[in-house]
Amino acid sequence: MKENQIIIKIKNLVKRYPKTEKPALNGIDFDVFQGEFFGLLGPNGSGKTTLISILCGLLHPSSGDAEIYGHSIKNKSQKIRQIIGLVPQDIALYPTLTLRQNLHFFAKLYHIPRKVINERIDKYLEVAQLTDNADQLVKGFSGGMKRRANLIAGMLHEPKIIFLDEPTVGVDTISRYVLFATLKNFNKEGKTLIYTTHYLEEAQKLCSRIGIIKEGNIVTHGSPQELVTRTEGAKDLADVFIKVAGIDLRKEE
Repeated sequence: MKENQIIIKIKNLVKRYPKTEKPALNGIDFDVFQGEFFGLLGPNGSGKTTLISILCGLLHPSSGDAEIYGHSIKNKSQKIRQIIGLVPQDIALYPTLTLRQNLHFFAKLYHIPRKVINERIDKYLEVAQLTDNADQLVKGFSGGMKRRANLIAGMLHEPKIIFLDEPTVGVDTISRYVLFATLKNFNKEGKTLIYTTHYLEEAQKLCSRIGIIKEGNIVTHGSPQELVTRTEGAKDLADVFIKVAGIDLRKEE
């Protein structure tokens, strides 16, 4: 797979929820390229989580389509699940199990071959700097440790594309550093990351390209520097966001 090759193609994607006047997604069109660290930014209720949920097969679109590695989300969802990983905003771990037990559960869910499960788990425990905590109950973990554990639970099957929905909410400084380093390494290995966050400084540092979504539409996209350069009076991504979305997320952080 060559860089600059389109691996996610979103075509006029619409999502309407019952008893709502406006669609959550209103005809979204954009592409994601191989090896990108793509940031999806927007205020609460803009459609970020809805879009990720549709791409991951958790929701069905009302109309339109998207292709991931040439597979339509409408009829190839099983194939798509094998090549994507999802790190949801909510912690997707069982609190009364140890971390190792949780990871064994997810490994079986992903149909990881039995002979490599233990080796794979040990590898990702080390990546997340949680080896010493592997046999502790998850309910005793700090918020940052749970976030790191949540990340590797979605990575065990070594997907080509990783969707991350607000993965650093409420984490301590050490865990944030570990998460950033881990994500950067995954990206250097050629994995494509789709990343939502409210932390604009974080997005500016990590993302190679950014799309800003407002009221179900992608209103602008480009590299962080491109967005700053073409937005009059902008000094950073936060200024761009205020101009485009009309909201100062720095007041919400």
